[in-house]
Amino acid sequence: MSKSPIAALLIVLLLMPSAFAQRLYDSSGRALGRVDAERFYSASGQNIGRVDGERVYDSSGRQLGRIDANRVYNASGSPMGRIDGDRLYSASGTPLGRIDGDRLYDGSGHQIGRADGLRRMQIIVFFYFFM
Repeated sequence: MSKSPIAALLIVLLLMPSAFAQRLYDSSGRALGRVDAERFYSASGQNIGRVDGERVYDSSGRQLGRIDANRVYNASGSPMGRIDGDRLYSASGTPLGRIDGDRLYDGSGHQIGRADGLRRMQIIVFFYFFM
C-alpha cells in the first residue's frame, strides 16, 4: 500500500463537510488524526496535508496523488487502485479493503479503523494515501 497512517488520513478526509472537525481512529480506538475543512491534522495537531478538488497534497505542498471518479492515481499519474462500491482494490485488482458504515476493514476482513463523521470519499483518501 502506501507510506504511513498519515497518508491514509489524508485520503479519508478528502470530501468532508467543514462544519466541525471529524476524527479517524485505528482498530484499538487510538486517534490517528482529524480533518478540519480541507486541511488534515495528525493526532498531535500537526498539519499533515490538504485536499484541493480531486488532488491530495502533503503539508509542504507536494502533490501525493488524485482521485478521478473511481480511479486512484499517485503523484506521477500512475494508477494506485480503484473503487467499486464499498470495496477498494490495488491497481492490479487485489482486494485491499472495504468500508462498512464508519468502519474500515483490510483485504482479509479485519477491522483496521473507524471514522467518526467522515464521508466515504474521505475514508478512501485516507486508505490509499495514508495507510
